[in-house]
Amino acid sequence: RAAKSARTVVIAGVPDGLLHDDVMTDILMIHFQMAKNNGGDVEEVTYPTMKKGVAYVTFEDQEVVESVLKKGEHRLEDKRLSRCYPLKVTRYCENVSSFLIYLVALPL
Repeated sequence: RAAKSARTVVIAGVPDGLLHDDVMTDILMIHFQMAKNNGGDVEEVTYPTMKKGVAYVTFEDQEVVESVLKKGEHRLEDKRLSRCYPLKVTRYCENVSSFLIYLVALPL
């Protein structure tokens, strides 16, 4: 089994403040488990995170990460949402994450 970071993707564009965090976590989990989204078994969804509109999804198998990344467009759809929301899905990288946190923390 690959390291957790290798089985994790970063999701940007999560609609913020529309629904309770637990509900949004469930919607994200369902989305990334569906075959039509190239998904698979989800081990964990981390939402909310320190960065607004960002979630982390960890899959049980690293192969699922590859198939999710290959899907051109992820659209978050659920009857509890008023419309579809396009999501940006990228590979999790510890260095990138700490770099982004560093950039966000810089004073302007």
